[in-house]
Amino acid sequence: MFKFIHAADLHLDSPLRGLERYEGAPVRQVRQATRRAFTRLVDLALSESVDFVLIAGDLFDGDWKDYNTGLFFVSQAGRLSAAGIPLFIVAGNHDAAGRMTRSLPYPQKDCIFPSHRPETRVLEALKVAIHGQSFPVPATMDNLARAYPEPLPGYFNIGLLHTSLSGRPGHEPYAPCSLADLHGRGYDYWALGHVHQFEVVSREPAVVFSGCTQGRHIRETGPKGGVLVTVTEGEAPEIMPVPLDLIRWASLSVDLSGVTRWEEVLERFNAAADPVVEENDGLPVILRIAFTGPTAIHGRMAADPEHLRQSVRAAALAAFADRVWIEKVLIATVSESRRAFDPGPLRELDRFVASLGADEAELMALGEMMASLMQKLPPEYRQRPDTLQPDDPERMRLLVDQAHALLAARLRSEEMKP
Repeated sequence: MFKFIHAADLHLDSPLRGLERYEGAPVRQVRQATRRAFTRLVDLALSESVDFVLIAGDLFDGDWKDYNTGLFFVSQAGRLSAAGIPLFIVAGNHDAAGRMTRSLPYPQKDCIFPSHRPETRVLEALKVAIHGQSFPVPATMDNLARAYPEPLPGYFNIGLLHTSLSGRPGHEPYAPCSLADLHGRGYDYWALGHVHQFEVVSREPAVVFSGCTQGRHIRETGPKGGVLVTVTEGEAPEIMPVPLDLIRWASLSVDLSGVTRWEEVLERFNAAADPVVEENDGLPVILRIAFTGPTAIHGRMAADPEHLRQSVRAAALAAFADRVWIEKVLIATVSESRRAFDPGPLRELDRFVASLGADEAELMALGEMMASLMQKLPPEYRQRPDTLQPDDPERMRLLVDQAHALLAARLRSEEMKP
């Protein structure tokens, strides 16, 4: 029996995606999270006394900003080396050979597979053969798997590969190959990287995406980590995902149907957020909130989204302290049915806004008209995280909704005048 860890997509020192612009955001925690996740991976390797560690690409997020990234990796790789645990790495699209300009000597000098051809590393005592090839350039579109070596007879053969397989939503189709291509090599385990969600694609033979070790933005929700694999002779490999992340990302929809008071918005938010916080193992959670449903206060929310956003953040701080951070608040509510005596201008405005919001081409055309105006605004406004993005239909739709609420409120106030 032997054990190994399969991990991928650590993206060490990956930059933040806009979160640093928010006052009070957990910037330091997020910025350190990829490093801490790697430290936890090494901790796991030592505590489980694994026989080797595999990293299937994108160890780094790109060329190092400075040598500190490399020095951190060397310090952690040194812990593995001191414990006699071999480390094997293929480079992916983010840290391809053609992208990296800095380098340092690593504790295990042959830990990274070459990019010009696939090679095999043999652990003779374990009767394990590991086959791999790094990306020569970021946008590697060749089917690398087809050139991987034949399996060594009598050995447990592992393919270490960064690939999209036949395609996965949200991931570029790099090093594409089919499941049949992998099965055809005759290996016992394929350790894959590039797809950031854990997935057992196949069990016989095992074809596994370990997922990333730490979610870095709202498209990487849920637990993240690596895979602890136990191999017993005559049995299928035991594949156990192990969380390594320090911060979780989650999206939450909050139904405001029937809500008539502002206080109810925050009450429903708290009630919906509480189970999300509890199910994430006590880790801090960065939440994106989408308010939905028909509500009488839709107009008030859409007319002042900044007040809504900060009210929700205040409610989160009061209820959950530093366990929750609100990344974004989306208003996807609709107005409840208007009274029969609503004036004609309101009905006409409703019809126009509904038509505009349903037509993405019209929203994009409106965005093009406003793009030149945006360039005339002061930089401090254009660089705000919540500012207008003319090329984003969803952001344009939210802008139209906000303008609708303001105009409707103005029309109603005019109607009430004697």
